[in-house]
Amino acid sequence: MKPVKLGLIGVGTVGASTALVLKNNAIEIARRAGRAIEIVHASRKNIAKGMPDGCADIKLTDAPFELVDDPQVDIVVELIGGYEPARDLVLRAIENGKHVVTANKALIAMHGNEIFAAAQAKGVTVAFEAAVAGGIPIIKILREGLSANHIQWIAGIINGTGNYILTEMHDRGRDFDDVLKEAQALGYAEEDPTFDVEGIDAAHKLCILSSLAFGIPLQFDAVYTEGITRISIEDMAYAGELGYRIKHLGIARRTDKGIEMRVHPTLIPDKRLLANVDGVMNAVVVMADKLGPSLYYGAGAGADPTASAVIADIIDVARTITTDPQNRVPHLAFQADRIVDIPVLPITEVSTAYYLRLRVDDIPGVMAEITRIMGESEISIEAILQKEPETGVAQATIIMLTQKIREAQMNLAIDKIANLETVHGSIHRIRVETLGDD
Repeated sequence: MKPVKLGLIGVGTVGASTALVLKNNAIEIARRAGRAIEIVHASRKNIAKGMPDGCADIKLTDAPFELVDDPQVDIVVELIGGYEPARDLVLRAIENGKHVVTANKALIAMHGNEIFAAAQAKGVTVAFEAAVAGGIPIIKILREGLSANHIQWIAGIINGTGNYILTEMHDRGRDFDDVLKEAQALGYAEEDPTFDVEGIDAAHKLCILSSLAFGIPLQFDAVYTEGITRISIEDMAYAGELGYRIKHLGIARRTDKGIEMRVHPTLIPDKRLLANVDGVMNAVVVMADKLGPSLYYGAGAGADPTASAVIADIIDVARTITTDPQNRVPHLAFQADRIVDIPVLPITEVSTAYYLRLRVDDIPGVMAEITRIMGESEISIEAILQKEPETGVAQATIIMLTQKIREAQMNLAIDKIANLETVHGSIHRIRVETLGDD
């Protein structure tokens, strides 16, 4: 059987690793795919950097559209990231009847509906395992492994940079800014870390996971997104006293009213496995009606783990090249005509428990006034910590854990408490999830 021929767009860290693994593990890959797989054409912006050692025989260009128009190429592997020109390149490849493998979560989250519709029309496959959680095969788990199940919710640490920062803050009592600088020096965070620390990267990934889990269109703009820049060492310590860890989670949940999709810092009980996922590692918990909870853990980034996922997709596509398109695994797990546009709930309609931290005057009656407002708002308090002020300081810190309540009700209560003359500064709020069977 003739080899499957690849066009590789992007020969950066992941692209170079992909080329080398395909070369070095060629025999084992061919045994799995049923035929040889080889790169015949590659493109990179700085062509002077060439190909990695051992891959010098591959045709190299700085014109990626030339590659996607190459009639030799069966599968286009897109590893340049971003929205453009990745979108145009992928759509051109599809129009040319080529299959596509991509690690580009931003592209899939923002333009996946358009891309998958085009692929469906042309009878080609777009594979994207490496777009979420690096080498963890969470896409395949949701598309195939759990296809007999009704998925109830997903919760995941899906950004390694943010998890590294929170781990260092928790374990070593370091400030956010200090750890961020170290993460940049180590290559975990970009020079502009906005996508990581503001939750945008995690929101791209959660958007994809939600679509696979619930059979809904990709809707990145509907994901509530909150970053970790306001988390303090103080919060870490208070959460620990209450038996919790703070993690930056992506959470998707099916409810009677619609779908929740949200990314934000979250207190979770320190006994949960997810609470003990540290450093740059990723982990995703899936709650399914028949299997129950299952956890998927591993490297969420890095050259080799990501290349591992990219090549797994290439092998899958190679196996299905001669298969009738109607008999392939659907791009978003559900058949294209069975995708349902279930409403996505605004964050104000989501119900969670809350951690609240506030500064108040250290005088009698303040706590009674706050609990009165909470009671009138029908919010039950689970636990209270009151930190006595240091000598000479007139204000004390109060920490409260509430029971589950709709966010809109909590917002109203926070506004009322913040308007008290005895309360100073902003009231710091972190959502709380138990990640139990609910």
